[in-house]
Amino acid sequence: MASVIETSAAVRAGRQIAVEVTRANLDRIHTLDSSINAFTAVTADRALAAAARIDDLVRSGRDPGPLAGVSFAVKNLFDVEGITTIAGSRIDATLPPATRDATLVARLESAGAVLVGALNMDEYAFGFSTQNSHYGPTRNPHDLSRIAGGSSGGSAAAVAAGLVPMSLGSDTNGSIRVPAALCGVFGLKPTYGRLSRAGTRLFAASLDHVGPFARSVGDIAAVYDALQGPDPADPVCVGQPIEPIASRLDQGMDGLRVALAAGYFSSAGHPEVFAATERAASALGVVRRVNLPEPALARAAAMVITASEGGELHLADLKARADSFDPMTRPLFLSGTLVPAAWYVRAQRFRRWYCSELEALFRDVDVILAPATPYPAFPIGQRMMEVDGRQLPAAGHLGVFTQPLSFAGLPVLAAPIAGSGTLPMGIQIVAAPWREDLVLRVAAAAEAAGVLAPPPVRF
Repeated sequence: MASVIETSAAVRAGRQIAVEVTRANLDRIHTLDSSINAFTAVTADRALAAAARIDDLVRSGRDPGPLAGVSFAVKNLFDVEGITTIAGSRIDATLPPATRDATLVARLESAGAVLVGALNMDEYAFGFSTQNSHYGPTRNPHDLSRIAGGSSGGSAAAVAAGLVPMSLGSDTNGSIRVPAALCGVFGLKPTYGRLSRAGTRLFAASLDHVGPFARSVGDIAAVYDALQGPDPADPVCVGQPIEPIASRLDQGMDGLRVALAAGYFSSAGHPEVFAATERAASALGVVRRVNLPEPALARAAAMVITASEGGELHLADLKARADSFDPMTRPLFLSGTLVPAAWYVRAQRFRRWYCSELEALFRDVDVILAPATPYPAFPIGQRMMEVDGRQLPAAGHLGVFTQPLSFAGLPVLAAPIAGSGTLPMGIQIVAAPWREDLVLRVAAAAEAAGVLAPPPVRF
Protein backbone atom coordinates (compact mmCIF):
# COMPACT_ATOMS: atom_id res chain seq x y z
CA MET A 1 0.00 0.00 0.00
CA ALA A 2 1.28 3.48 -0.88
CA SER A 3 2.03 5.84 1.98
CA VAL A 4 -0.08 8.81 3.07
CA ILE A 5 2.38 11.22 1.49
CA GLU A 6 2.71 9.26 -1.78
CA THR A 7 -1.04 8.85 -2.24
CA SER A 8 -1.92 12.46 -1.51
CA ALA A 9 0.82 13.74 -3.84
CA ALA A 10 -0.37 11.47 -6.66
CA VAL A 11 -4.03 12.44 -6.25
CA ARG A 12 -3.27 16.15 -5.99
CA ALA A 13 -1.17 15.97 -9.16
CA GLY A 14 -3.86 14.01 -11.03
CA ARG A 15 -1.64 10.95 -11.43
CA GLN A 16 -4.16 8.87 -9.46
CA ILE A 17 -7.93 9.04 -9.24
CA ALA A 18 -9.27 9.27 -5.68
CA VAL A 19 -12.25 7.06 -6.49
CA GLU A 20 -9.94 4.33 -7.78
CA VAL A 21 -7.71 4.58 -4.70
CA THR A 22 -10.77 4.31 -2.46
CA ARG A 23 -12.21 1.34 -4.36
CA ALA A 24 -8.88 -0.47 -4.05
CA ASN A 25 -8.84 0.13 -0.28
CA LEU A 26 -12.44 -1.04 0.09
CA ASP A 27 -11.68 -4.17 -1.94
CA ARG A 28 -8.67 -4.92 0.27
CA ILE A 29 -10.78 -4.52 3.41
CA HIS A 30 -13.47 -6.78 1.97
CA THR A 31 -10.90 -9.45 1.08
CA LEU A 32 -8.70 -9.44 4.18
CA ASP A 33 -10.57 -8.13 7.18
CA SER A 34 -12.43 -11.38 7.83
CA SER A 35 -9.04 -12.75 8.94
CA ILE A 36 -8.05 -9.75 11.07
CA ASN A 37 -11.37 -8.42 12.38
CA ALA A 38 -10.20 -4.82 12.56
CA PHE A 39 -13.43 -3.23 11.25
CA THR A 40 -16.84 -3.09 12.90
CA ALA A 41 -18.37 -0.92 10.14
CA VAL A 42 -17.36 -0.03 6.58
CA THR A 43 -18.66 3.26 5.17
CA ALA A 44 -18.30 2.42 1.48
CA ASP A 45 -21.00 4.72 0.05
CA ARG A 46 -19.79 7.69 2.04
CA ALA A 47 -16.18 6.99 1.06
CA LEU A 48 -16.88 6.79 -2.66
CA ALA A 49 -18.96 9.98 -2.58
CA ALA A 50 -16.15 11.82 -0.75
CA ALA A 51 -13.56 10.52 -3.22
CA ALA A 52 -15.69 11.70 -6.15
CA ARG A 53 -15.80 15.20 -4.65
CA ILE A 54 -12.01 15.20 -4.36
CA ASP A 55 -11.66 14.21 -8.02
CA ASP A 56 -14.00 17.05 -8.98
CA LEU A 57 -11.82 19.52 -7.07
CA VAL A 58 -8.66 18.26 -8.79
CA ARG A 59 -10.25 18.45 -12.24
CA SER A 60 -11.42 22.01 -11.62
CA GLY A 61 -8.00 23.14 -10.44
CA ARG A 62 -9.06 23.71 -6.84
CA ASP A 63 -7.08 22.55 -3.80
CA PRO A 64 -8.36 19.15 -2.59
CA GLY A 65 -6.39 19.35 0.67
CA PRO A 66 -3.02 18.03 1.89
CA LEU A 67 -4.36 14.48 2.49
CA ALA A 68 -6.31 14.25 -0.76
CA GLY A 69 -7.64 10.78 -1.49
CA VAL A 70 -5.98 9.06 1.50
CA SER A 71 -8.21 6.45 3.14
CA PHE A 72 -8.53 6.36 6.91
CA ALA A 73 -10.61 4.65 9.59
CA VAL A 74 -11.33 5.48 13.21
CA LYS A 75 -11.69 3.62 16.50
CA ASN A 76 -15.41 3.09 17.00
CA LEU A 77 -15.57 5.56 19.88
CA PHE A 78 -15.31 8.48 17.40
CA ASP A 79 -18.68 9.80 16.24
CA VAL A 80 -19.33 9.20 12.55
CA GLU A 81 -22.48 10.76 11.19
CA GLY A 82 -25.04 8.12 10.29
CA ILE A 83 -23.62 5.20 12.28
CA THR A 84 -23.93 4.35 15.98
CA THR A 85 -20.88 5.04 18.15
CA ILE A 86 -20.67 1.67 19.87
CA ALA A 87 -17.36 2.17 21.75
CA GLY A 88 -16.82 -1.59 21.64
CA SER A 89 -19.96 -2.21 23.70
CA ARG A 90 -23.29 -3.99 23.37
CA ILE A 91 -25.05 -1.32 25.43
CA ASP A 92 -24.20 1.63 23.19
CA ALA A 93 -25.14 -0.36 20.08
CA THR A 94 -28.77 0.36 20.98
CA LEU A 95 -28.26 4.13 20.73
CA PRO A 96 -29.31 6.18 17.67
CA PRO A 97 -26.72 6.93 14.98
CA ALA A 98 -24.46 9.94 15.46
CA THR A 99 -25.82 13.15 13.93
CA ARG A 100 -22.41 14.72 13.24
CA ASP A 101 -18.77 13.72 12.93
CA ALA A 102 -16.24 14.01 15.73
CA THR A 103 -13.98 17.03 15.36
CA LEU A 104 -10.95 15.02 14.26
CA VAL A 105 -12.97 13.06 11.68
CA ALA A 106 -14.19 16.36 10.24
CA ARG A 107 -10.67 17.81 10.21
CA LEU A 108 -9.24 14.86 8.29
CA GLU A 109 -12.04 15.03 5.74
CA SER A 110 -11.51 18.80 5.40
CA ALA A 111 -7.90 17.93 4.56
CA GLY A 112 -9.11 15.64 1.76
CA ALA A 113 -8.88 12.28 3.54
CA VAL A 114 -11.57 9.65 2.90
CA LEU A 115 -13.25 7.84 5.80
CA VAL A 116 -13.77 4.13 5.06
CA GLY A 117 -15.01 2.79 8.40
CA ALA A 118 -14.94 2.27 12.16
CA LEU A 119 -12.58 -0.04 14.02
CA ASN A 120 -12.72 -2.63 16.79
CA MET A 121 -11.58 -1.91 20.35
CA ASP A 122 -11.78 -3.07 23.95
CA GLU A 123 -15.18 -2.25 25.44
CA TYR A 124 -15.27 1.43 26.47
CA ALA A 125 -11.46 1.50 25.96
CA PHE A 126 -10.80 -0.40 29.22
CA GLY A 127 -8.22 -2.97 28.16
CA PHE A 128 -4.91 -3.60 26.42
CA SER A 129 -5.72 -6.52 24.10
CA THR A 130 -8.90 -5.94 21.97
CA GLN A 131 -10.18 -9.40 22.86
CA ASN A 132 -13.71 -8.04 22.59
CA SER A 133 -16.38 -10.55 23.65
CA HIS A 134 -19.14 -8.77 21.70
CA TYR A 135 -17.41 -8.25 18.35
CA GLY A 136 -14.60 -10.80 18.50
CA PRO A 137 -10.85 -10.32 18.97
CA THR A 138 -8.81 -8.27 16.55
CA ARG A 139 -5.90 -10.40 15.33
CA ASN A 140 -2.31 -9.32 14.95
CA PRO A 141 -1.46 -9.16 11.22
CA HIS A 142 2.01 -10.59 11.92
CA ASP A 143 0.60 -13.70 13.61
CA LEU A 144 -3.16 -14.20 13.44
CA SER A 145 -3.12 -16.36 16.56
CA ARG A 146 -1.95 -13.40 18.67
CA ILE A 147 -3.49 -10.23 20.05
CA ALA A 148 -3.20 -6.88 18.31
CA GLY A 149 -3.01 -5.00 21.61
CA GLY A 150 -5.52 -2.45 22.82
CA SER A 151 -7.61 -0.74 23.42
CA SER A 152 -7.07 0.70 19.92
CA GLY A 153 -6.31 -2.74 18.49
CA GLY A 154 -8.40 -2.35 15.36
CA SER A 155 -6.70 0.97 14.58
CA ALA A 156 -3.20 -0.50 14.78
CA ALA A 157 -4.02 -3.77 13.02
CA ALA A 158 -5.75 -2.01 10.11
CA VAL A 159 -2.60 0.01 9.42
CA ALA A 160 -0.24 -2.92 10.00
CA ALA A 161 -2.20 -5.08 7.53
CA GLY A 162 -2.27 -2.36 4.89
CA LEU A 163 -6.06 -2.03 5.02
CA VAL A 164 -5.66 1.73 5.46
CA PRO A 165 -2.52 3.90 5.50
CA MET A 166 -3.64 5.84 8.58
CA SER A 167 -6.14 5.61 11.42
CA LEU A 168 -7.22 7.28 14.65
CA GLY A 169 -7.27 5.83 18.15
CA SER A 170 -7.40 6.92 21.77
CA ASP A 171 -4.94 6.52 24.62
CA THR A 172 -5.73 6.71 28.34
CA ASN A 173 -3.02 4.48 29.78
CA GLY A 174 -1.31 3.22 26.63
CA SER A 175 -4.12 2.36 24.24
CA ILE A 176 -2.37 3.86 21.21
CA ARG A 177 1.19 2.92 22.13
CA VAL A 178 0.62 -0.71 23.17
CA PRO A 179 -1.09 -1.83 19.93
CA ALA A 180 1.29 0.26 17.81
CA ALA A 181 4.23 -1.55 19.39
CA LEU A 182 2.67 -5.02 19.15
CA CYS A 183 1.58 -4.52 15.52
CA GLY A 184 4.79 -2.81 14.39
CA VAL A 185 3.48 0.63 13.36
CA PHE A 186 3.90 4.21 14.56
CA GLY A 187 1.36 5.55 17.06
CA LEU A 188 1.38 9.09 18.47
CA LYS A 189 -0.11 10.05 21.82
CA PRO A 190 0.16 13.84 21.82
CA THR A 191 0.26 16.10 24.87
CA TYR A 192 -2.92 15.99 26.96
CA GLY A 193 -5.18 18.69 25.51
CA ARG A 194 -3.32 19.04 22.21
CA LEU A 195 -5.95 17.35 19.99
CA SER A 196 -9.71 17.70 20.33
CA ARG A 197 -11.70 14.84 21.85
CA ALA A 198 -15.05 16.42 20.93
CA GLY A 199 -17.36 13.79 19.51
CA THR A 200 -15.56 10.86 21.14
CA ARG A 201 -16.81 8.50 23.85
CA LEU A 202 -14.67 9.36 26.86
CA PHE A 203 -13.36 6.76 29.31
CA ALA A 204 -11.41 8.64 32.01
CA ALA A 205 -11.67 12.29 31.11
CA SER A 206 -8.64 13.52 33.05
CA LEU A 207 -6.39 11.01 31.26
CA ASP A 208 -7.93 10.56 27.78
CA HIS A 209 -5.89 11.45 24.68
CA VAL A 210 -6.53 10.90 20.96
CA GLY A 211 -4.01 10.47 18.15
CA PRO A 212 -2.99 8.88 14.83
CA PHE A 213 -1.41 5.65 13.58
CA ALA A 214 0.64 5.29 10.37
CA ARG A 215 3.56 3.33 8.90
CA SER A 216 6.19 6.11 8.81
CA VAL A 217 7.22 9.21 10.74
CA GLY A 218 6.47 11.41 7.74
CA ASP A 219 2.96 10.02 7.49
CA ILE A 220 2.33 10.46 11.23
CA ALA A 221 3.53 14.07 11.02
CA ALA A 222 1.35 14.84 8.00
CA VAL A 223 -1.75 13.44 9.72
CA TYR A 224 -0.91 15.16 13.02
CA ASP A 225 -0.59 18.52 11.27
CA ALA A 226 -4.08 18.12 9.79
CA LEU A 227 -5.52 17.30 13.23
CA GLN A 228 -4.08 20.26 15.13
CA GLY A 229 -6.01 23.28 16.33
CA PRO A 230 -7.96 24.47 19.38
CA ASP A 231 -11.58 23.40 19.74
CA PRO A 232 -14.03 25.12 22.11
CA ALA A 233 -16.15 21.93 22.02
CA ASP A 234 -13.46 20.18 24.10
CA PRO A 235 -12.74 22.07 27.33
CA VAL A 236 -9.23 20.61 27.62
CA CYS A 237 -8.22 21.31 24.00
CA VAL A 238 -6.45 24.48 24.96
CA GLY A 239 -5.63 27.40 22.69
CA GLN A 240 -2.23 26.19 21.66
CA PRO A 241 -1.09 27.62 18.31
CA ILE A 242 -0.96 25.26 15.34
CA GLU A 243 2.67 24.25 14.90
CA PRO A 244 3.25 22.34 11.62
CA ILE A 245 5.85 19.62 12.07
CA ALA A 246 5.98 17.68 8.79
CA SER A 247 8.22 20.28 7.13
CA ARG A 248 10.73 20.22 10.02
CA LEU A 249 11.52 16.53 10.33
CA ASP A 250 14.97 16.72 8.73
CA GLN A 251 16.65 18.77 11.46
CA GLY A 252 18.40 15.72 12.88
CA MET A 253 19.46 15.11 16.47
CA ASP A 254 22.32 17.61 16.69
CA GLY A 255 22.13 19.47 19.96
CA LEU A 256 19.39 17.27 21.42
CA ARG A 257 19.98 15.66 24.81
CA VAL A 258 18.54 12.17 24.46
CA ALA A 259 18.51 9.73 27.38
CA LEU A 260 17.40 6.16 28.05
CA ALA A 261 14.98 5.50 30.91
CA ALA A 262 16.58 3.19 33.46
CA GLY A 263 15.59 1.49 36.70
CA TYR A 264 11.85 0.81 36.57
CA PHE A 265 11.95 0.77 32.74
CA SER A 266 14.59 -1.96 32.62
CA SER A 267 12.72 -4.53 34.73
CA ALA A 268 9.34 -6.32 34.84
CA GLY A 269 9.65 -7.40 31.21
CA HIS A 270 11.19 -10.01 28.95
CA PRO A 271 14.90 -9.82 28.09
CA GLU A 272 14.33 -9.51 24.33
CA VAL A 273 12.39 -6.27 24.84
CA PHE A 274 15.17 -4.66 26.85
CA ALA A 275 17.77 -5.90 24.39
CA ALA A 276 15.88 -4.35 21.47
CA THR A 277 15.47 -1.07 23.36
CA GLU A 278 19.17 -0.99 24.23
CA ARG A 279 20.08 -1.78 20.62
CA ALA A 280 17.96 1.11 19.33
CA ALA A 281 19.33 3.55 21.91
CA SER A 282 22.91 2.51 21.19
CA ALA A 283 22.40 2.95 17.43
CA LEU A 284 21.28 6.50 18.12
CA GLY A 285 24.38 7.18 20.18
CA VAL A 286 22.51 7.48 23.46
CA VAL A 287 24.76 6.86 26.47
CA ARG A 288 23.02 8.76 29.26
CA ARG A 289 20.49 7.03 31.51
CA VAL A 290 17.89 8.69 33.71
CA ASN A 291 15.45 7.57 36.38
CA LEU A 292 11.91 8.92 36.35
CA PRO A 293 10.54 9.95 39.75
CA GLU A 294 8.45 7.18 41.33
CA PRO A 295 7.09 5.60 38.10
CA ALA A 296 5.60 2.63 39.98
CA LEU A 297 3.55 4.99 42.15
CA ALA A 298 2.56 6.93 39.05
CA ARG A 299 1.23 3.75 37.49
CA ALA A 300 -0.68 2.86 40.64
CA ALA A 301 -2.19 6.33 40.84
CA ALA A 302 -3.15 6.15 37.16
CA MET A 303 -5.00 2.91 37.88
CA VAL A 304 -6.92 4.53 40.74
CA ILE A 305 -7.95 7.52 38.63
CA THR A 306 -8.84 5.40 35.61
CA ALA A 307 -10.96 2.97 37.59
CA SER A 308 -12.69 5.73 39.56
CA GLU A 309 -13.58 7.89 36.58
CA GLY A 310 -14.55 4.93 34.41
CA GLY A 311 -16.66 3.34 37.11
CA GLU A 312 -18.50 6.58 37.83
CA LEU A 313 -19.14 7.18 34.12
CA HIS A 314 -20.83 3.79 33.74
CA LEU A 315 -22.40 3.51 37.19
CA ALA A 316 -26.02 3.73 36.00
CA ASP A 317 -25.55 0.92 33.45
CA LEU A 318 -23.60 -1.18 35.95
CA LYS A 319 -26.58 -0.97 38.32
CA ALA A 320 -29.24 -1.60 35.66
CA ARG A 321 -27.64 -4.02 33.22
CA ALA A 322 -24.28 -5.32 34.41
CA ASP A 323 -24.77 -8.54 32.43
CA SER A 324 -24.59 -6.54 29.19
CA PHE A 325 -20.97 -5.57 29.82
CA ASP A 326 -18.06 -7.53 28.36
CA PRO A 327 -17.00 -10.13 30.96
CA MET A 328 -13.42 -8.86 30.62
CA THR A 329 -14.28 -5.23 31.45
CA ARG A 330 -17.25 -5.60 33.83
CA PRO A 331 -15.15 -6.46 36.94
CA LEU A 332 -12.78 -3.58 36.18
CA PHE A 333 -15.61 -1.05 36.06
CA LEU A 334 -17.32 -2.56 39.11
CA SER A 335 -14.13 -2.35 41.15
CA GLY A 336 -13.77 1.27 40.08
CA THR A 337 -17.10 2.16 41.66
CA LEU A 338 -15.73 0.97 45.02
CA VAL A 339 -12.58 3.13 45.07
CA PRO A 340 -12.74 5.44 48.12
CA ALA A 341 -12.90 9.14 47.31
CA ALA A 342 -9.84 9.73 49.49
CA TRP A 343 -7.77 7.45 47.24
CA TYR A 344 -8.82 9.41 44.17
CA VAL A 345 -7.93 12.73 45.82
CA ARG A 346 -4.54 11.41 46.90
CA ALA A 347 -3.85 10.07 43.40
CA GLN A 348 -4.58 13.46 41.86
CA ARG A 349 -2.46 15.19 44.51
CA PHE A 350 0.41 12.83 43.76
CA ARG A 351 -0.10 13.53 40.05
CA ARG A 352 0.59 17.25 40.58
CA TRP A 353 3.85 16.44 42.39
CA TYR A 354 4.84 13.91 39.74
CA CYS A 355 4.31 16.37 36.87
CA SER A 356 6.41 19.00 38.62
CA GLU A 357 9.22 16.47 39.11
CA LEU A 358 9.12 15.54 35.42
CA GLU A 359 9.20 19.20 34.49
CA ALA A 360 12.47 19.46 36.41
CA LEU A 361 13.82 16.33 34.70
CA PHE A 362 13.13 17.77 31.27
CA ARG A 363 15.28 20.78 32.08
CA ASP A 364 18.26 18.40 31.91
CA VAL A 365 17.23 16.27 28.90
CA ASP A 366 15.14 16.91 25.79
CA VAL A 367 13.96 13.40 24.93
CA ILE A 368 13.74 10.10 26.83
CA LEU A 369 13.59 6.63 25.27
CA ALA A 370 11.82 3.72 26.97
CA PRO A 371 10.42 0.32 26.00
CA ALA A 372 6.79 0.37 24.90
CA THR A 373 5.60 -3.03 26.17
CA PRO A 374 7.10 -5.64 28.52
CA TYR A 375 6.82 -8.43 25.93
CA PRO A 376 5.67 -9.01 22.34
CA ALA A 377 2.10 -9.98 21.43
CA PHE A 378 0.86 -13.10 23.19
CA PRO A 379 -1.65 -15.71 21.96
CA ILE A 380 -5.33 -14.75 22.00
CA GLY A 381 -6.95 -16.19 25.12
CA GLN A 382 -3.77 -16.34 27.21
CA ARG A 383 -4.55 -15.02 30.68
CA MET A 384 -1.21 -15.03 32.52
CA MET A 385 2.40 -14.23 31.62
CA GLU A 386 5.54 -15.20 33.49
CA VAL A 387 7.79 -12.20 34.18
CA ASP A 388 10.85 -12.44 36.43
CA GLY A 389 9.54 -15.69 37.89
CA ARG A 390 6.11 -14.22 38.70
CA GLN A 391 2.77 -14.92 37.06
CA LEU A 392 1.14 -11.62 36.03
CA PRO A 393 -2.08 -10.82 34.12
CA ALA A 394 -0.94 -11.00 30.49
CA ALA A 395 -3.12 -8.14 29.21
CA GLY A 396 -3.12 -5.99 32.34
CA HIS A 397 0.68 -5.91 32.58
CA LEU A 398 1.04 -4.56 29.03
CA GLY A 399 0.68 -0.98 30.32
CA VAL A 400 3.54 -1.16 32.81
CA PHE A 401 5.75 1.19 30.74
CA THR A 402 3.06 3.36 29.16
CA GLN A 403 0.96 4.31 32.19
CA PRO A 404 3.60 6.39 34.03
CA LEU A 405 3.96 8.57 30.91
CA SER A 406 0.32 9.14 29.98
CA PHE A 407 -0.34 9.87 33.68
CA ALA A 408 1.65 13.09 33.18
CA GLY A 409 0.10 13.90 29.80
CA LEU A 410 3.45 13.80 28.00
CA PRO A 411 3.74 13.53 24.19
CA VAL A 412 4.94 10.04 23.28
CA LEU A 413 5.49 8.23 19.99
CA ALA A 414 5.50 4.43 19.97
CA ALA A 415 7.72 3.31 17.12
CA PRO A 416 8.68 -0.13 15.71
CA ILE A 417 12.28 -1.18 16.30
CA ALA A 418 13.85 -2.45 13.09
CA GLY A 419 14.99 -6.07 13.02
CA SER A 420 12.86 -7.21 15.94
CA GLY A 421 12.03 -10.52 14.27
CA THR A 422 8.69 -12.15 13.54
CA LEU A 423 6.89 -10.38 16.37
CA PRO A 424 7.33 -6.60 16.45
CA MET A 425 8.68 -4.71 19.44
CA GLY A 426 8.40 -0.98 20.01
CA ILE A 427 10.15 1.88 21.72
CA GLN A 428 8.62 5.00 23.28
CA ILE A 429 10.06 8.41 22.40
CA VAL A 430 9.05 10.92 25.08
CA ALA A 431 9.40 14.69 25.46
CA ALA A 432 8.16 17.50 27.70
CA PRO A 433 4.56 18.72 27.26
CA TRP A 434 3.87 20.47 23.92
CA ARG A 435 7.14 19.24 22.38
CA GLU A 436 5.76 16.82 19.80
CA ASP A 437 8.29 18.42 17.45
CA LEU A 438 11.18 16.91 19.42
CA VAL A 439 9.55 13.48 19.58
CA LEU A 440 9.04 13.36 15.82
CA ARG A 441 12.42 14.91 15.06
CA VAL A 442 14.23 12.12 16.94
CA ALA A 443 11.96 9.50 15.37
CA ALA A 444 12.70 10.84 11.88
CA ALA A 445 16.44 10.68 12.49
CA ALA A 446 16.12 7.14 13.85
CA GLU A 447 14.01 6.09 10.88
CA ALA A 448 16.53 7.58 8.43
CA ALA A 449 19.31 5.66 10.21
CA GLY A 450 17.40 2.39 9.87
CA VAL A 451 16.83 2.09 13.62
CA LEU A 452 13.04 2.31 13.32
CA ALA A 453 11.00 0.57 10.63
CA PRO A 454 7.73 -1.34 10.44
CA PRO A 455 7.87 -5.02 9.47
CA PRO A 456 6.65 -5.79 5.94
CA VAL A 457 2.92 -6.17 5.36
CA ARG A 458 2.25 -9.92 5.31
CA PHE A 459 -0.90 -9.84 3.18
